[in-house]
Amino acid sequence: MDQVIIAGGGIGGLGAALMLARQGVAVRLLERAPAFGEVGAGLQLGPNITRMLDEAGVLEKILPLSVQPRRLVFLNAASGEELTHLDLADVRERYGAPYIVLHRSDLLQALLDAARAEPAITLHTGHQVTGVQDQGDHVVVRCANGAEYTGQLLIGADGLNSVVRKEIVDDEPICSGYVAYRGTMPISDAGPRAALDDVVVWMGPGLHLVQYPVRAGKLYNQVAVFRSREYLEGKQDWGTPEELDRTYSGMCEAVRTAIPSLQRNHRWPMYDREPVRNWSKGRITLLGDAAHPMLQYLAQGAGQALLDGAALAATLPPLGGAPWGGDALASALGGYQDLRVGFAGRVQSTARVWGDIWHVDEPVPTLLRDEVFRSRDIRDYHLVDWLYGTGAAVPAPAAV
Repeated sequence: MDQVIIAGGGIGGLGAALMLARQGVAVRLLERAPAFGEVGAGLQLGPNITRMLDEAGVLEKILPLSVQPRRLVFLNAASGEELTHLDLADVRERYGAPYIVLHRSDLLQALLDAARAEPAITLHTGHQVTGVQDQGDHVVVRCANGAEYTGQLLIGADGLNSVVRKEIVDDEPICSGYVAYRGTMPISDAGPRAALDDVVVWMGPGLHLVQYPVRAGKLYNQVAVFRSREYLEGKQDWGTPEELDRTYSGMCEAVRTAIPSLQRNHRWPMYDREPVRNWSKGRITLLGDAAHPMLQYLAQGAGQALLDGAALAATLPPLGGAPWGGDALASALGGYQDLRVGFAGRVQSTARVWGDIWHVDEPVPTLLRDEVFRSRDIRDYHLVDWLYGTGAAVPAPAAV
């Protein structure tokens, strides 16, 4: 019988496997895809995440492929006016860790390489979890390929449409009506954009565009998000490339010139779920998007999943010769939830609010938003202290 089974081999699942293994816990990880990989492009990790990764000995492995941007800049997408910025060198000084940007696949590969080097981790691809049964003293996990495993604990890290979540919560993902298009280009092709060493957020009516360098400054990542009128009209095929072009056609030149370089063969409709107060039931628990899927406006989705794994590694009891008893496991999962449920729920809810702020589309609210941003003291951090500060930390995971 396995000690821990993890359903899902994305950033959250691999991070949890790695941190648990370093605590002496044997892990079997089941990934549904035929190979480990990340769909998407760039990823931002705030100091609350990089601080934990540094303590775990992972940060040094991803820094060579990352960029530490100079500023986080907010601009009006229609007028092109810069409204405010965060000096990210000051952020590092204030919170004791850097703000970094990198390609999602680079982070996943670093976690995968580290997991493969851990003898306590067994990795499987092509194993889609289709059924779960908690038998009281163990949990049974069945896969579409006919494989069946038993374990002392099942961790559902299987994303927004989690199969494991259905064992705990009866709800459905919520469509925001927004869709994202992503893409990267060689930095040499980025042309006359905003400063290429900044993270740039262009805010517009029902839309935003984010730009920043990745892969040690060799690539330029761009993400365009917009509210789909086609969705609001009830069309089945909504958020099309043609709607993307129409939506951004009235923006300033710097924004308009970015849109043709986005990939058109894939689009990402944006979903989240309502925060819930319980992620665990018996010998089953959740992490990452399976527990707290969130919209992207705080750039915290992958990072919060990594914090989940660190919290689990810190709260699960040490394994001796005997299996985990039900009471000991329940106490550990209760401690995990005490560390993470409330905080992750706050990130979910706050992300929605920031999306509303970015996307105001009436003249008066837009004027008021821009004036608030313009008048901000650039050294005022009160809106992010709760997120980036050490009070948001979890117990330090075991280092390499």
